[in-house]
Amino acid sequence: MTYFDAASSAPPHPLAREAFLAAWEEGWADPSRLHREGRRARLLLDTARESAAEQVGCRPDELSFTTSGTRALHTGIAGSLTARRRAGRHLLVSAVEHSAVLHAAGAHRDEGGAVTEVSPDRAGRVDAGEWAAALRPDTALAVLQSANHEVGTEQPVEEVAEGCAAAGVPLLVDAAQSLPWGRVPGSWSLLAASAHKWGGPGGVGLLAVRKGVRFAPPEPADEREWGRSPGYPSLPAVVAAAVALRAVRAEAVAEGERLRALVDRVRERVAREVPDTTVVGHPALRLPHIVTFSCLYVDGEALLHALDRAGFSVSSGSSCTSSTLTPSHVLRAMGVLSEGNVRLSLPRGTTEAEVERFLDVLPGAVAGVRDQLTAPAVSATASAGAGEGGAGEEAAGADVAGDGSASGGHAAPVQPRRRGAGAGALGERTVNALGLRCPIPVIELAKMMPRVPVGSVVRVLADDTAARLDIPAWCEMRGQEYLGEVPLPAEDGAGAVYRVRRSV
Repeated sequence: MTYFDAASSAPPHPLAREAFLAAWEEGWADPSRLHREGRRARLLLDTARESAAEQVGCRPDELSFTTSGTRALHTGIAGSLTARRRAGRHLLVSAVEHSAVLHAAGAHRDEGGAVTEVSPDRAGRVDAGEWAAALRPDTALAVLQSANHEVGTEQPVEEVAEGCAAAGVPLLVDAAQSLPWGRVPGSWSLLAASAHKWGGPGGVGLLAVRKGVRFAPPEPADEREWGRSPGYPSLPAVVAAAVALRAVRAEAVAEGERLRALVDRVRERVAREVPDTTVVGHPALRLPHIVTFSCLYVDGEALLHALDRAGFSVSSGSSCTSSTLTPSHVLRAMGVLSEGNVRLSLPRGTTEAEVERFLDVLPGAVAGVRDQLTAPAVSATASAGAGEGGAGEEAAGADVAGDGSASGGHAAPVQPRRRGAGAGALGERTVNALGLRCPIPVIELAKMMPRVPVGSVVRVLADDTAARLDIPAWCEMRGQEYLGEVPLPAEDGAGAVYRVRRSV
């Protein structure tokens, strides 16, 4: 197997394993005790803290070790909001933050606080000016990632930090993805990170709180870690995390240049060799090891299984690969295609041969999944003449009923048209995709479009949440006019009617 999912968890660094075992032998005692074993453990803990603080760019006494990156984020957010309660209860975040941040924001909202989410552009990057405009007199805290974990886009942290400082608002930076590649620039106030993102062990997070930043530990007082993280962390894991961070940073420039060249190759060849595929994320302002793309008419889970059988471990933000069956909140906020989504995040040491083998396998894997779904052929989808159905449409056996509804021949049954949902306006055709999961609603829309005249409207009835994102994205890719959506009548249940006018 070739592992291409370092953004989820990087493979353990060899030096981290050695450091862990050594610290296990020497640092098992309570580092608060004055006896010899305790002093030895304390020396290991202090050395690890100094090393990690140097890589972060803060003082050792500003850095605390937590039990995870999520714990660091939750503690940092809760501690800042509690300490600045008199300033206000407004929390400012971006819409593409890690789910840990959005969950903390949701809890704050449930407790009566106010939350504003700043939306990014289609590349996943927020605008520093819009961020500054979203700051309010009652803003207690702002949270912004340094780089996105799904698409790799880097955020304008330095400019945002300047705006926050001018407004007197502390900025917490989630540096989990970027810290292995370098320090976070700017006058940030708090910073959180996670060791397993750079080859350290799981169960170790970093929380930095600058001197002068108001912070009230959200949990009962504890004399360890300056009260910011209760209990002693695992000393062997902390030592291993600090050693791994120093090791990856020592080679970050050279390894970053090498991996960026490989990612550039993937971006170029995927766009060129895999039809109906969109590479997402910023083309230049991005981390060197992450590339993400979405494939039209592809079930994300099926594609991941196909790639896994071919020997590649990758991840996805497609709704069909998640337990909630909702598309990635990052892709949704960006407004880009979510179906058939694949993220490659190359670990240190990835070879040219491994990337080439992936690029050789990918087109066939995508084509195989599309064949299973009887997706439209490229020629049929792009056809400009009404009635020019291609091989994909014929294979699916789409049927146009006399009342203008359509259904496709898939394994998942098409529900009967619900009362009040199928009767369209004169000249409109209806695609009934109720009960069908991504990417079937878009596939059925694509099959219908060549069968109606230019200027006609197709209505898609769908209750899969990904349709809200993927149908507009399909229209943009295909040059068709998206007319918007309206909810289904209450008696027809959940879902919406999406209207598309054929333009070409």
